[in-house]
This record gives sequence, structure tokens and C-alpha cells, in this order.
Amino acid sequence: MLHALAEPRRLAIVHLLTGSERRVVDLTRELGLAQSTVSEHLTTLREVGVVAVRREGRSSWYRLVRPEVAHLLADAEHVALAP
Repeated sequence: MLHALAEPRRLAIVHLLTGSERRVVDLTRELGLAQSTVSEHLTTLREVGVVAVRREGRSSWYRLVRPEVAHLLADAEHVALAP
């Protein structure tokens, strides 16, 4: 799982999903990345159990399923920014 989280764009996706679930199109717009790139990163995060997908019509909604990951990342950022 940590290897999957070592990619900066995946970290950005996790941060965005911490607040609420989002569609691929929302993440694409917010991150300024191609849809294929966002989908690839979401697949990786789903494979390691960090995110889950919910289908609603033609939309796929992604959510963070392991909130402790967000806490782990916040703690790591706190340590990294400490003097």
C-alpha cells in the first residue's frame, strides 16, 4: 500500500477523497490530469484497498475506504514539515 501512496498524484487523489466521494470527471478537473491518468491511479488505489467505487447510472463515484490512510498521510506531512 505504501508503494501505491508514494506517487504524488495518488496522494493528491487521496487528499481529495478524504472530504467526500467524487467522480472521475471531478478528479480530472480538480487535478488537471487526463481522465485515463486519473482512472489508472484510481485502479491502483482500488487494488490496494484504499478506495472503493460505487456505480450510479453511467457515473463511477470513488470514496476513501480506509480513513486511517488519511490520518497516516497527515502525520507523515506533519513530521516532514517539522523543523
